[in-house]
Amino acid sequence: MSNDSTRRTFLKQSGAAVTASALVGAVANTAHAKGSDEIKFALIGCGGRGTGASNQIMNSKGNTKLIAVADAFHHKAEGAIKNLAKAHNDKVAVPDDHIFSGFDAYKFAIDADPDLVVIATPPAFKTPQFEYAVEKGKHIFCEKPLGTDAPMIRRFFAANEIAKKKNLMVAIGLQRHHEERYLDTIKRCQDGAIGDINLVRVYWNGGGIWYRTREDISNSLGRPATEMEFQTNNWYHFIWSCGDQICEQHIHNLDVGCWLKNMYPVECNGMGGGEERMGGDDTKSQIFDHTFCEYTFPDGTKMYSQGRHLGGKKTYKEVAEFAHGSKGTAQLGAWIKPFEGDQYRTKGRGDGHQQEQLDLIDTLMKGEIYNEGDYGAKSTFTAILGREACYSGQVVKWDDLLAKGKDYSPGIDKWTLESAPPTVPGPDGKYWTPHPGEYDPFS
Repeated sequence: MSNDSTRRTFLKQSGAAVTASALVGAVANTAHAKGSDEIKFALIGCGGRGTGASNQIMNSKGNTKLIAVADAFHHKAEGAIKNLAKAHNDKVAVPDDHIFSGFDAYKFAIDADPDLVVIATPPAFKTPQFEYAVEKGKHIFCEKPLGTDAPMIRRFFAANEIAKKKNLMVAIGLQRHHEERYLDTIKRCQDGAIGDINLVRVYWNGGGIWYRTREDISNSLGRPATEMEFQTNNWYHFIWSCGDQICEQHIHNLDVGCWLKNMYPVECNGMGGGEERMGGDDTKSQIFDHTFCEYTFPDGTKMYSQGRHLGGKKTYKEVAEFAHGSKGTAQLGAWIKPFEGDQYRTKGRGDGHQQEQLDLIDTLMKGEIYNEGDYGAKSTFTAILGREACYSGQVVKWDDLLAKGKDYSPGIDKWTLESAPPTVPGPDGKYWTPHPGEYDPFS
């Protein structure tokens, strides 16, 4: 923590606390008056999720103030300030010299001396930014997923251990942990409402995803876009930056399945492909459009996973998690059906994105902290494990992949918007795509 004598007592003397995410720790000794202290925060990554999280922070009862923003692109940082000021003008205090752009912009925003840092950049960039925020002794809210490969997850685990020693708040954007409906049904199932849990099924089957043309990106910049600028604007379509749909979206459902079981898988096999992504145009996208995984937990039980992002009305749509037990079944966050007795339907709310920020600010205002970093990293790695199994067509083991998995963004800490991305188009304009049976998850 900073030794600045002007920093408020409650931000100096944080400990761990019981929160809506059911993470239990020791309550800190604080002497501040509740609600009287200002929480200054900086936003790193000014897209929809970053501005959404900032808006939800300012919706809280806490005395919050946005003091700095950073994004790879200056016009996006400026746009975020304008949009947030429309609803929270009195809480947006970002002078022109606190608007930062470029890949290193996060350092300047963190050095502007916020109490809390909101990290909502593409997945590949989050761990280096998390590391720097921890180094500077800042409380952190970091969106999921936390990386796209094994080396980044190892780095995140190491940085989070330092965060624990410094008593820093680490909140992760797996918002179902803050939703009453999930807290309710998962606890009931863990307490035996459906007996022994023998099988978990999780789904993120939805529609297509956004895409920005080179022309549109160049027009927004006022000049031709570099390849790095094109890929960063289309980060969802590249493995190095996104980790594929299983990491970016399906992580939520995988996280719920592991939360229910209170364990993480030891291995996975899977299958998938990208035949219909962007109409099968390999000049636009690199990732799969569908995956299916069979995860094996340490106790031998299975979690089956379906992930799909395809347009059209004829594909099966489902975003949900189901549990099968020896005494009944459940849809987590919705209902429990015992084989004998009445069905139970939860009355809990589902406003997780807002609730996670209310919990975060309320806990800080009490002079307490919690740390969600470890399960955030483990759930991210569960998704990475599934992706590598689908890409390779092999059975991939957790321990092997975490120790020896490939690095998708080597040297990322030194990149600029003029750097060559780790994946570039070939002479035919197409990007490399993984092929099961040929892809090696370790080289």
